[in-house]
Amino acid sequence: MDDSQRNSVESIGKFKEEAAESAAALVEDGMVIGLGSGTTATLLVAAIGKRVKEGLHVVGVSTSEQTAAQARQLNIPLSTLAQNPQIDLALDGADEVELGTLNLIKGGGGNLLREKLVAVASARFVIVVDDRKLVEKLGSRSPLAVDVVPFGWQTTAQRLRELGAIPTLRLQSNGQTFVTDGGQYILDCAFHPIQSASALATKLDSVVGVVEHGLFIGLTTEVVVGGADGVKILRQATD
Repeated sequence: MDDSQRNSVESIGKFKEEAAESAAALVEDGMVIGLGSGTTATLLVAAIGKRVKEGLHVVGVSTSEQTAAQARQLNIPLSTLAQNPQIDLALDGADEVELGTLNLIKGGGGNLLREKLVAVASARFVIVVDDRKLVEKLGSRSPLAVDVVPFGWQTTAQRLRELGAIPTLRLQSNGQTFVTDGGQYILDCAFHPIQSASALATKLDSVVGVVEHGLFIGLTTEVVVGGADGVKILRQATD
């Protein structure tokens, strides 16, 4: 990695950290909060942990075992979705954010099912990204994660191909099949720019063998974006 690449990586990390700190400031005393998964969520949980250390009282509902472990280390009290079916505020990252609609592609961290369950249970769903993640159309820079049943996943992959996808079974760094916390496989599906995310979501919902997919449609309340010009807030475009 040369100096320019290193500086770029450091800048992106700084942008994400600034956005995470800004989003964590939205948490109020007494809230039940959804804690997302992935690299950005790690920054969010760390920022919330600082506030808990300073006296903030919250209860977290984690979307992954990794996030739960981090929260426990930071003394963030945890509960479950069953015990707290109504969440005040959920904070998470995203692979892509579609400008205008604020529809999302999520699932790069492998916990899209639990993330969506928490998102739909939340009164407010706030996404934190750096400005590289903003796109005109979903699928422009990231594949779509599709959570599938391990049994017969090859036939599910064929059904996805018939919808125009180029599916790839997600593997771990050691070459073994990646398995989600819920016991599913993930097919990373290249669709290229998705003209209608809602139409594709409807088609994916009808595919036998698909447990869930990483299209988050109409769930985002706001997006906290970190970039060279500082932190900005995006909200859904209105007519």
